[in-house]
Amino acid sequence: CQGEGKIAFAFSSVMIEEGEEEKVVKDSFWQEEVKKFHQWFGLEPVAGGGIPVEEPTAAEKMKELEERCRDCQKCKLSQSRQRVVVGCGRVPADLMIIGEAPGAEEDKQGLPFVGRAGQLLTKMLTAIQIRREEVYITNVVKCRPPKNRDPQPDEIVACRPYLLEQSQIVSPKVILALGGYAGRTLLERPRASLKSMRGTLWEYQGIPLLVTYHPAALLRNPQYKRPAWEDLKKLKKILEDPSAYSSSKDLKLF
Repeated sequence: CQGEGKIAFAFSSVMIEEGEEEKVVKDSFWQEEVKKFHQWFGLEPVAGGGIPVEEPTAAEKMKELEERCRDCQKCKLSQSRQRVVVGCGRVPADLMIIGEAPGAEEDKQGLPFVGRAGQLLTKMLTAIQIRREEVYITNVVKCRPPKNRDPQPDEIVACRPYLLEQSQIVSPKVILALGGYAGRTLLERPRASLKSMRGTLWEYQGIPLLVTYHPAALLRNPQYKRPAWEDLKKLKKILEDPSAYSSSKDLKLF
């Protein structure tokens, strides 16, 4: 603007420059103009009248989480790991799969379920017409326990906030827990058997949760493949029509 004074308009306030003197004008007229601006461009007004910052996408949130996880030193597993195995897959996704912990091959590559058990998991998903790329896969803990031992309580506690944040970012329709250890951790039922958790639609943070056999267990015990197949068929039905099933605890599916 030209004239005796220069007017510079900022959407959080109005700056009027008069020679060397500047002052902020908080006037109802300009506040009304800011409201019109928001209306014209379909923006939500924010405190102070400023332009709102665009909300990060789910993919961006997950990338930021992955960066934080890779620098994690919260438990002793950070001393023995090769790589942090955060997770991989579609974000957001209808299905989130949670295993126990990374194994040797996962520790080497930095990706979950890439060994023999991972290959079987891919075949299990294919059997119910789900591509692995369509789901999000992670583990209860993000670093490999030495000699593939079970994760210890302090290690689970250290990783718990990451898992919770992942579930919020992925926002799945259903979570599939692989193995008794993952099921007990998610359900906070330390003494529950896999048998008692299978066949029931549970909840984790308000998200429907099913528990089935870990693929590694199926490799060791082929007789479990038939009941695992029944679990997968129920999973497919819930994904196709979540409204047909209540997500209330202890609802028997079969």
